[in-house]
Amino acid sequence: MRGDNTESVAGTTTDGDRRLTIILTSNDMDKVWAALVLAVGAASSGLAVSMFFSFWGLSVLRKRAGAAGHMKKPLLERMFGLMLPKGPGHLKLSKMNMAGLGPKVFRHVARLKNIASPIELLDTARELGVRLVACQMTMDMMGLRHEEMIEGVEPGGVATCLGDACHSKATLFI
Repeated sequence: MRGDNTESVAGTTTDGDRRLTIILTSNDMDKVWAALVLAVGAASSGLAVSMFFSFWGLSVLRKRAGAAGHMKKPLLERMFGLMLPKGPGHLKLSKMNMAGLGPKVFRHVARLKNIASPIELLDTARELGVRLVACQMTMDMMGLRHEEMIEGVEPGGVATCLGDACHSKATLFI
């Protein structure tokens, strides 16, 4: 880290006033949607954005069902894989999930109102150069492998997260 409060994120150099770090530990659809809207909005406004995904938030970065292929894993790792949603298209709401009906209603209303879905927002974030960091410790703990993550995701740890947060004007924990 350089002492002049600049650091490279997604290939750009910027000062701390033009940086945002988002730490996402949830896989609730409404929280993920909000985090991605904030990331895309900030990146569109010229801010360098870093998103650190940990614990349940990692499921947002997983390849969609069938895209990762079959991997031999121990039983506990397979269990985590079965319990975690694969990508932002399979998330539940934090409130009013209503046995899966709630997310369907949200997605339907979003389409009617021409609002980008979490899948579209994640794709846009990648196109805008948002840095997507998957917590390596959580990946190890849950038995997730880099091959199961979407393109452009980099593994990182506490030092990566804190390095981005310390050089950002704002850090959001969702």
